[in-house]
Amino acid sequence: MDRKTALRDFLVFHRSRLSPGDLGLHVHGPRRVAGLRREEVAALASVSVDQYIRLERGRTSLVSDAVLDAVAAALRLTPGERRYLRALARRPVTDDTPPRVGERSMRDGRQRILDSLRDSPAYLVGRDGAILAWNRLATRVFFDFPRIPPCDRSLGRLMFTHPRARSLFLDWERTAREIVAYLRTETLRRPRDTELAAHVGGLLAESADFRRLWTAQFAFNNAHEPSRLACTELGTTLQLSWEAFEPTDVADAWMVVYTAAEGSPSAEALRRMANSPAVPAG
Repeated sequence: MDRKTALRDFLVFHRSRLSPGDLGLHVHGPRRVAGLRREEVAALASVSVDQYIRLERGRTSLVSDAVLDAVAAALRLTPGERRYLRALARRPVTDDTPPRVGERSMRDGRQRILDSLRDSPAYLVGRDGAILAWNRLATRVFFDFPRIPPCDRSLGRLMFTHPRARSLFLDWERTAREIVAYLRTETLRRPRDTELAAHVGGLLAESADFRRLWTAQFAFNNAHEPSRLACTELGTTLQLSWEAFEPTDVADAWMVVYTAAEGSPSAEALRRMANSPAVPAG
């Protein structure tokens, strides 16, 4: 990925989305560009025009973190978009990558934690979105993980190549964009990671939707918006919130736990599935 081109396209896209009038800027006469001009972004960010131009041209070694933060605020970037801007603007400190975490290295304690969450589907995610461990309810709500080959058991491959994904995620486009945003950010962080490159290359080759989203500019959504999932087992829709927790002893891994509001139909549906005989999802 060409960082300078990606950075320029990202900034141009986001300044084109903002209306000068909505931001309290006076507009005089016809405009040749959509959205904000460079000098208007600089004024909103309280930085010099030259500083902003340096950033948009990819001369990021001359741009401080304070300028990055000010531009992100001026462009009204979401937390996910701010992380992506930082990944575009700052080269990795090193190209060395820590060892990948496989299923055999999962401590029994983490599995016990997952299994203890009887009424909450949960799973452990590793590098590049690999699903490393899960609890029983996750196999009811999401996918029958044990039956999926490890090479296909990742967020990206499940979302873009598994036949169940489209019917399961009722906000499929939003969720798919978040996964693409994650993989694009990881690619910027680890440009020499051959396994990550192969993972992304496989998705590009196999999925037209992944290719479309990978090359498109879009606004990253709020990562903590509730998930709407089709529960075919009970013929209902689950409204679930999720939180991610990082294990202290595993690099680039996090535990994702889904919950429903207490007393809600979704909470009752989760309890019913947790207490009924196992019927794994497709």
